[in-house]
Amino acid sequence: MTTSSNWTFLHPRQRESYHLIMRFSLLCLWSFIAFTSTGLHAAEAPRQNVIVILADDLGWSDTTLYGTTKYYQTPNVERLAKRGMTFTRAYSASPLCSPTRSAILTGLSPARTGITTPNCHLPQVVLQATTGKSAPPDQKATQPQTVTRLKTEYRTLSESFKDAGYATGHFGKWHLGPEPYSALQHGFDVDVPHYSGPGPAGSFVAPWKFKDFDHDPAIPDQHLEDRMAKEATAFLEQHQNEPFYMNYWMFSVHAPFDAKQALIEKHRARVDPSDPQRSPTYAAMVESMDDAIGTLLDTLDRLKIADRTIIIFTSDNGGNMYNEIDDTTPTSNLPLRGGKATMFEGGTRVPGVVVWPGVTVAGSRSNVVVQSEDYYPTLLDGLKMPKQADQQFDGVSILPALKGEAFQRGAVFQYFPHSPGVPDWLPPCVSVHLDDWKLIRIFYGGEHGLHRYMLFNLKDDIGEQNNLAATKPELVVGLDNLMERFLAKTNAVVPVPNPDFNPSKYKPEFEGKQTPKEDKKAKKKPAPGVKPEESDTSSIWRFSKDVALTAKENLLTLKSTGGDPSISTRFIPQAQGPFLFILRMSSTAKGTGVIFFTSENDKGFHKDRSVGFPLIHDGTFHDYEVQISAKDLTALRLDPGSAPGDISVDRFDLRDATGKKVSLLK
Repeated sequence: MTTSSNWTFLHPRQRESYHLIMRFSLLCLWSFIAFTSTGLHAAEAPRQNVIVILADDLGWSDTTLYGTTKYYQTPNVERLAKRGMTFTRAYSASPLCSPTRSAILTGLSPARTGITTPNCHLPQVVLQATTGKSAPPDQKATQPQTVTRLKTEYRTLSESFKDAGYATGHFGKWHLGPEPYSALQHGFDVDVPHYSGPGPAGSFVAPWKFKDFDHDPAIPDQHLEDRMAKEATAFLEQHQNEPFYMNYWMFSVHAPFDAKQALIEKHRARVDPSDPQRSPTYAAMVESMDDAIGTLLDTLDRLKIADRTIIIFTSDNGGNMYNEIDDTTPTSNLPLRGGKATMFEGGTRVPGVVVWPGVTVAGSRSNVVVQSEDYYPTLLDGLKMPKQADQQFDGVSILPALKGEAFQRGAVFQYFPHSPGVPDWLPPCVSVHLDDWKLIRIFYGGEHGLHRYMLFNLKDDIGEQNNLAATKPELVVGLDNLMERFLAKTNAVVPVPNPDFNPSKYKPEFEGKQTPKEDKKAKKKPAPGVKPEESDTSSIWRFSKDVALTAKENLLTLKSTGGDPSISTRFIPQAQGPFLFILRMSSTAKGTGVIFFTSENDKGFHKDRSVGFPLIHDGTFHDYEVQISAKDLTALRLDPGSAPGDISVDRFDLRDATGKKVSLLK
């Protein structure tokens, strides 16, 4: 019997029930189809891409974001800001680059990773920070020995994205260690130019000196950022139809200070002698940096993927105010105090913009405090990507702030247990920001071995000129307790009192102020056989013919007049190796450093008994540690470069196998 026959002979009530059942069944069927269709559509919706643009040494006042510069021109940074949220109180994890880079990739404080100085290009592989054993006699605290590589045990941001199916690429500066600690070992599929140095190889304008990475032959004077942006564009084109995470970590605007000549001349014509920002070379470098950002934005627009690409733009530390270019400093961070390598605001407050389609309001601004460590947990939170069960972060998700919701960031910490000799330098210290307050603890900088404090209200005193520590002791105690808990939580290796401290050499009036410039009048090299005064540090050294002694006292200042400068000294032979040579030096020469050494059975210096190590010739002080694998030592020669230049040494120690100082013969 057919269905129609069944339908014909049904009772009227049965027909009504059957009709209801059929309608319900059809409703369920359509609901299932609609749900399935929606689910498939959601599953096929493209995931958001991520680009992290990190400038190098770009200060808070180096862009037009905050109304602090009339000289630099950054229209593409402004263009970026119009697409997202600008943070007026964005901070780097450190006043120097490598620590901040590690914080962005791990979400961890440099206090935890132990990477507290930019030493990751040095040959020594140090994976665990250790307590410093000594310091110069004019310093009250020691400085920890820093880690020199980002360990592969950390789960990086790039590894999280790679495991989630993203294509990953790193373009530009790395400075967290060469192979086997390069970007390729930290979750990136691509690493260009696969270089571990602290700055551009040679120059910004081609020809540069990267291994296996040349300029375009058709553009002999190509700018490095033009080429890097071209490489990044190729990556974006290749992965436009799949999710990607890309680091565009610029070499700009780090030393060396050179730029396209046409741009230098353009900005030379705009110089205002009364403006503290008046270096045409630096202005040209800023413009090329900005052009690279414009290239990336143009590419995203052309590929029609801008509406699904998150962009984070920031800097690794404050602006450089201690080198010299065009008869001035590279930049000025005013109204902030200090700059790169200082713990004042000029060293750690940096530009910050986040573009997050569907989350941030275009052209919005926020005064919420954010820091380098926050970006990793924020991206995981916003993209609903899980962290590993045992993974921890020192940063927090700032997603509510990006949405414009009420958000209390909590305390932000910066740990910098070092004292580089730059303007506005401070001894080893740690700081905390909470609301409008900032406290700096100077380790053992007070009387009777106690810490010393600097307290500022940044809302009323953005230039950090009025230390309120003495008038608000309860606030100091409360903020200091936060810092103490932070140091304990991160297992930070902290400074300890310096066993070699000499009160007679301590000059507290120089702390927090620019160190007086040295007398540049050259002083004659001592005649052969004539010893300098016993208090002269140079008395333990002998100089090659192309080195002139230009200053005395505790700072050994030399002028190399030839291509092979060297200084040498002798040691008491009882010490047993291997040895550690510790050097703190600045240089404007060129070339690799070399240490030659002799033992009791050696008759002279020879290349077979030498250790080479890379040097940074940017005119600022850097710390070096060189291992010397010898059983005993009788003499040592330091070749601090291979070109004319000014060289200053303010610390040199030799440690034996037990860590004890080796005596030097005068």
